[in-house]
Amino acid sequence: MPAAPRPARRPTLPVAVLVVDGVRLLDVTGPLEVFDVATTLGAPYEVVVCSPDGADVRASSGLRIGVDHAVADVGAVDTLVVPGGEFLVSAAPPPALLDGVRALATGARRVTSVCAGSFALAAAGLLDGRRATTHWRHTATFARRYPAVEVDEESIYVRDGALLTSAGVTAGIDLALALVEEDAGDDVAHAVARDLVVFMRRFGEQPQLSVPSRTLRPRRRPLAALCDEIAADPAADHSVPALAARAGLSVRHLSRTFRAQIGCSPAEYVAEVRLEAAVALLRCGETVAAAARRAGLGSEQTLRRRLRTRTGD
Repeated sequence: MPAAPRPARRPTLPVAVLVVDGVRLLDVTGPLEVFDVATTLGAPYEVVVCSPDGADVRASSGLRIGVDHAVADVGAVDTLVVPGGEFLVSAAPPPALLDGVRALATGARRVTSVCAGSFALAAAGLLDGRRATTHWRHTATFARRYPAVEVDEESIYVRDGALLTSAGVTAGIDLALALVEEDAGDDVAHAVARDLVVFMRRFGEQPQLSVPSRTLRPRRRPLAALCDEIAADPAADHSVPALAARAGLSVRHLSRTFRAQIGCSPAEYVAEVRLEAAVALLRCGETVAAAARRAGLGSEQTLRRRLRTRTGD
């Protein structure tokens, strides 16, 4: 009896993470963790950390990062990841870094950056005539220094063809999750997010500064926990009585404290978080009805009404 055919092995996807002295540690480890967990779930990644000369580097925090290879020894890659660091903003990127970017980008299916890593891509000439982003604190500097780049000051990550740039630190995780979704599917990306306790996956055109980031952070623990719960699952039951019960406060006390510490009522806060989540879902291709349902706004009519109110149409 002939042996059963073996299932075809999926082609591996080589990923190179290019680091130099002064790199921000989380810009490196955030995407690395995403790829590592995805690999345990069946995604075919082979990740190497490289530096221009193969020497270990020291992150801006002082921690030493072990390096697998020199750029010249890496070979062809599917995806290049260029983490950032403040040194890329304060001065011109090191020539060795730019040479490494150009060498590894040649033939790569995707070239990506985290935070100020976009400064290296721009200095290497890869972003001319392209749309890109970086950390919100550096977008003005980025635009002045690289006028040939169309700077998106809002989005947490931006894709322009094979080039993907992301905003600060945790946006590198969002970008890496988007790559995993593209390579291995939504189920794997969602499983990775759950494993890393990323409560709500963010999509590229969500604002860098979300509702919780734009509003005052409550001083009292019960309110801070409630805000985290609302952001993590906008569609859950966040009625004022439900919030009050979870905080162990009366409805009146919760409303008074919420307004005093955050500057709006609980219902207004929940409504803004839900609208922001719905807009992000719409930008990712969801229908109006699905976005309204998943964001907790209920009906398509409610979402359309909220959008008209916001835009003044």
